Amino acid sequence: MSSQNQVAKRLQTELMQLMMDPISGVSAFPDGDDLTNWKGTVEGADNGVYADMQFTLSMAFPQNYPMAPPTVKFETPIFHPNIDMSGNICLDILKDKWSATYTVTTLLLSIQGLLETPNNDSPLNNQAAELWHNKGEFLVLAKRRYANLPIN
Repeated sequence: MSSQNQVAKRLQTELMQLMMDPISGVSAFPDGDDLTNWKGTVEGADNGVYADMQFTLSMAFPQNYPMAPPTVKFETPIFHPNIDMSGNICLDILKDKWSATYTVTTLLLSIQGLLETPNNDSPLNNQAAELWHNKGEFLVLAKRRYANLPIN
């Protein structure tokens, strides 16, 4: 079986898992007919900074998935210490801590967890990292960014 067929088979299995056993607050589906490009959604925690916010992600799966992680980016604007203004994410399981045992569900839940528990020691957005502990000011900027308004 070619690697492309193996990737497609794995992604079909993961899609079926997501459809048969949905998890509240996260979802993902192929973006059109190409099984290697997906759109995902992650909702903020009800009592967290991102409550009532839903974020769209793009996920591009490489030809050697699941041996290598997908490329994941936020498409919805977000103000977060570990996500830059272009939507790139600093998350260890998307880089050197990736494991072939991880799934799309694992990834979405990890990103959802990152929303409320950022790693301020490794920020992509220094302004967000500096303001994280000032919840009032942080929330103002997070809501402005979510609405795609300027934050400076």
